[in-house]
Amino acid sequence: MNMKLDHIVLKQINGVSALKEGELHAFGISNVRELLEYYPFRYEDYRLRSLTEVKDGDKITVQAKIMGIPVLQRYGKKSRLTCKLMADEWMFTATWFNRHFLKDQLTAGREIIVSGKWDGKRMQLTASDAEFPDKGTTRSGTLQPVYSVGGKITQSWMRKTINQALQQFGEMIPELLPQQLIRKYSLIPRKQAIAAIHRPQDNREGQEARRRMVFEELFLFQLKMQAFRALNRGKMNGVVHTADNATIREFVRSLPFELTDAQKKVELEILHDMRSSNCMNRLLQGDVGSGKTVIAAIALFATVRSGFQGALMVPTEILAEQHTRSLQRLFEPFGITVALLTGSVTGRKRKDLLASLQMGLIDIVVGTHALIQEDVYFRQLGLVVTDEQHRFGVNQRSVLRRKGYNPDVLTMTATPIPRTLAITAFGDMDVSTISERPKGRIPISTYWVKHDKMDRVLGFISREVNQGRQAYLICPLIEESDKLDVQNAIDLHIQMQQAFPDFKVGLLHGRMTAAEKEEVMRLFYANEIQLLVSTTVVEVGVDVPNATLMVIMDADRFGLSQLHQLRGRVGRGEHASYCVLIADPKSEVGQERMKAMTETDDGFEVARRDLELRGPGDFFGTKQSGLPEFRLADMVADFEVLEQAREDAVSLIQDSSFWTSPIYEGLRDYLQQEQIFQGDLID
Repeated sequence: MNMKLDHIVLKQINGVSALKEGELHAFGISNVRELLEYYPFRYEDYRLRSLTEVKDGDKITVQAKIMGIPVLQRYGKKSRLTCKLMADEWMFTATWFNRHFLKDQLTAGREIIVSGKWDGKRMQLTASDAEFPDKGTTRSGTLQPVYSVGGKITQSWMRKTINQALQQFGEMIPELLPQQLIRKYSLIPRKQAIAAIHRPQDNREGQEARRRMVFEELFLFQLKMQAFRALNRGKMNGVVHTADNATIREFVRSLPFELTDAQKKVELEILHDMRSSNCMNRLLQGDVGSGKTVIAAIALFATVRSGFQGALMVPTEILAEQHTRSLQRLFEPFGITVALLTGSVTGRKRKDLLASLQMGLIDIVVGTHALIQEDVYFRQLGLVVTDEQHRFGVNQRSVLRRKGYNPDVLTMTATPIPRTLAITAFGDMDVSTISERPKGRIPISTYWVKHDKMDRVLGFISREVNQGRQAYLICPLIEESDKLDVQNAIDLHIQMQQAFPDFKVGLLHGRMTAAEKEEVMRLFYANEIQLLVSTTVVEVGVDVPNATLMVIMDADRFGLSQLHQLRGRVGRGEHASYCVLIADPKSEVGQERMKAMTETDDGFEVARRDLELRGPGDFFGTKQSGLPEFRLADMVADFEVLEQAREDAVSLIQDSSFWTSPIYEGLRDYLQQEQIFQGDLID
């Protein structure tokens, strides 16, 4: 395959200077291939319209005749230029703001092409530009691409430069898809598709180009996933866990509650993987409070009883401390040692802990990203568990995995996504789902109120605390912001102290030191703080059974899944629990979020609606999730294509001839450039 486009520097494009080349580098564009794959995010429609078919408020382009003398009005440095035009035998007024230089060109009887917003009631066009057919080439009749640009890179320059690159190097664009798939889906050739994305002749050509490139993106992503899975499945050098059923049953019987049927099913899936000689790579997803941590504890117990060490990596120190306490309680009767390693563990204490870990004196270590630092060594790591997997990048998880000899990996998330999407998106993982809540869990009642009902909310807080319960108040910000008119934690803490002089009101936010946070949480656990004002630092995993009320200020500032996570901090004890959303959403999406929260407390349903309202980039936290940032594809809107691409990728990977075919050799180079194939597949 001809891969020369990767090696052609931008300066070889006519009109690109060394200075412009440097500016393009700031956009992540360093060669001709990357420039040609820098796609527009929308198009401006300059196709000519008739005034007889346009609607009020439409953005239109019309060809007209100048019928009068232009009038220029100046207001300091600003100007307003108006002129009478005629099109389709209709007289109308065109207005340009700050385009005074057009005045001398607007001569009576001359043909003009104008684009702008149409006001049908006043027969006016607020024009954005003007072109004259007698000058030659115009944009009229075209769909013009709109790129993400900035600095000294303008739209017109980017359009011109990409067009020039297509003229010089378009014939060198390689085909990446196997011919059987191109025929199967009647896809246009790749070079034609890329050219049409940048300069579509009409909607149909643009749609065909997008269809082709969306399939390619999703197919290459799935091919990576399935190839990675196939190669790792083929390895017979993973950790084999040998703990028998009787030993594990003894631990399960010691738990202070009975496992649900869903937990038992997931436990069997995980233990089956762990006893296999292949590496486990499993995603465990479940709703807030569904009991994922207990499943992780069973897996860690099996690891230790098989003679290995376990590691549990979590995103925050608060969560690490909480998991450490929980696991110590569960494992103490069995003589299993659990240690905590976070950034706050320093000096002599850290040195002793690392030495004990390396000698095998510590069975399980719980920690934050501190676990993946270079000086952390294990004697024999058998299982890596990561909690809230979307909070860690792919590289962070793989670094921890490399600290053992192909240990099993269990990743957990309380952000449930539809199972089919999970299987497809995380194609290199098996997916286990806990779809059932622990017995005795009381549903959380959720209410949405406007800010003017705050007095009633304060009365509700007072009632709960006077009954011996505790409450959270969550704010989107730590301090007051000039840019955002939303409640902040520091001010709210002062207000709550004034409103409840008889209650102890605590404050928790991300700028506090680890020791300060730990002390606040200790006091809250002990009910020495009744009301905790906090930012979203409590979003994940914090477990205080006596807390029964969650009040979220400016709730429309949060995504649905985040609101659901916050709601999950209550409802963990024997008492009825409540979530109060305080918001005055201006947008329709904000109102839909509030309605969705009051209508369901099913995390999978919440996640489905969140995907619809926000799109996959925000939902997954694209930067950290390990999901690729697709240039054109949308994992929700293009889900059917994603599933089809997965089937095609699986079929191709299972064909033994694929691995020696020219298709694989060609794809390998391209995918390595894209950092899609990693690790073993490149080696």
